[in-house]
Amino acid sequence: MENYSLPQGSYFLGFDSSTQSLKATVLDASLNIVAKEIVNFDSGLPHYKTKDGVLRDPSVNGRIVSPTIMWVEALDLILHRLQESKFDFGKVVAISGSGQQHGSVYWKNGSSAILSSLDPKKTMVDQFGDAFSVKESPIWMDSSTTEQCKAIEKAVGGALELSKLTGSRAYERFTGPQIRRIFETQTKAYENTERISLVSSFMASLLIGSYACIDQTDGAGMNLMDIKERDWSKTVLEVTAPGLEKKLGKLVPAYAVAGSIAPYFVERYHFDKNCLIVQWSGDNPNSLAGLTLNSPGDLAISLGTSDTVFGITAEHKPCLEGHVFPNPVDIKGYMVMLCYKNGSLTREDIRNKCADKSWDVFNSFLQQTQPLNGGKLGYYYKDHEIIPPLPVGYHRYVLENFNENTLDGVKEREVTEFDAASEVRALVEGQFLSMRAHAERFGMPSPPKRIIATGGASANNSILSSAASIFGCNVYKIESSDSASMGAALRAAHGWLCNKKGNFVPISCMYMDKLQETSLKCTLAVAAGDEGLTSKYGLLMKKRTEIENGLVQKLGRM
Repeated sequence: MENYSLPQGSYFLGFDSSTQSLKATVLDASLNIVAKEIVNFDSGLPHYKTKDGVLRDPSVNGRIVSPTIMWVEALDLILHRLQESKFDFGKVVAISGSGQQHGSVYWKNGSSAILSSLDPKKTMVDQFGDAFSVKESPIWMDSSTTEQCKAIEKAVGGALELSKLTGSRAYERFTGPQIRRIFETQTKAYENTERISLVSSFMASLLIGSYACIDQTDGAGMNLMDIKERDWSKTVLEVTAPGLEKKLGKLVPAYAVAGSIAPYFVERYHFDKNCLIVQWSGDNPNSLAGLTLNSPGDLAISLGTSDTVFGITAEHKPCLEGHVFPNPVDIKGYMVMLCYKNGSLTREDIRNKCADKSWDVFNSFLQQTQPLNGGKLGYYYKDHEIIPPLPVGYHRYVLENFNENTLDGVKEREVTEFDAASEVRALVEGQFLSMRAHAERFGMPSPPKRIIATGGASANNSILSSAASIFGCNVYKIESSDSASMGAALRAAHGWLCNKKGNFVPISCMYMDKLQETSLKCTLAVAAGDEGLTSKYGLLMKKRTEIENGLVQKLGRM
């Protein structure tokens, strides 16, 4: 039997450069967590004046960005904190990472020289001040590119044609429309750009001291890559911006090695000079790896700044909502995903308004109200939503004549407010009912064999209990809620192993038959709800979708 073991005594470092923080997770050769660290952007780097890791532009509707240099300083700081904790960087044989998807970085002409000649006596933040042609990176929360989306779809023959070609219709947060807007509104900055990176390839570039390629999985979140060929689509590149292919560089598989660690980190932190940097990828693809999602019947739900629902499939079926990416840990299959902008920040907003800023009070409201909420339905959009494409606003309805068994004679009545407890339940039920409805429409399994939950809110069993009842299946979670950074550490080990073998090997080879002995193991959080209740939620979901469609017709942005 072939040996797939990892070198004893070695470490694998995974980063997650997310919306609100930079996290690090270190796995040992047995795939157990040995170290963790975090830098929260708002509290750890307050001089950038971000709120929830971002800057909202009051002068441009929907424009949301992050200071590019902040991500550089966060890497300085997290490595310093690990160093202060006496962490032995010399044991790290491979590093990979996760970046918030779709965000883009614009390197100024001549910046490759800065990247390749860093002075180890100085911090990186002190050396990259003049490296970027666009100082503030557009991120996934941005919704200022509606017109660019429409133009790109029209140029290729419509939304479905773009989805067939790239795996998604045009979305405002996707990098292609963002690049087109930069070209149209900041033409000189675009012309002064020699390389455009995603957040993932940007962070990998810092670590190798040269421009890292974009990986095919994260590259699929740009509306620029041919999903079947896994290469740039000349058709879409041409209608996005001139000279774009040269600025993007090449695409490579997610398991490939980007390069060896740069001398800067060897001299400053005493990494081994042979430490490999495995391609970074997006946060959701890394979560898929960290959750060991490998069965088409499983669903993962990530409850973070954004909420995402994702699974795996063997084929690409074009659709007008949702996304298809190449599977980051498989050379053939695909990852399918739905993304909601209104995740944890919206839950926190309702908690603050209705539950005395206390999760305990929030959870007690969930527990004291009845499932189905007496027919009270809420739609809560603190930010412009992606699915459905609705603007900021809160909408509340009471279903009259709803007896939980039929929709005959049921009519909705809009109201301006609910009592506090009903508001909390309407929010949580509404989020999961929307996920179930759109997942079923997208062709995801219904009911799933199981759900694996991750993200900050996955620690809250009161919230997960609603998911179990609405989806009608068991809900599991892993030891660490930081599945993206753990997935990145696992992918570092996988990339190291593929590099050693000289070819791709299935990631499951590293943990098959011993998953329960690792930090990757899943434990049951909440058992499936009553089948009759799940069926009743199906009725409520149908009515909720009907009202949602009416809101989209009346208020929809796309």
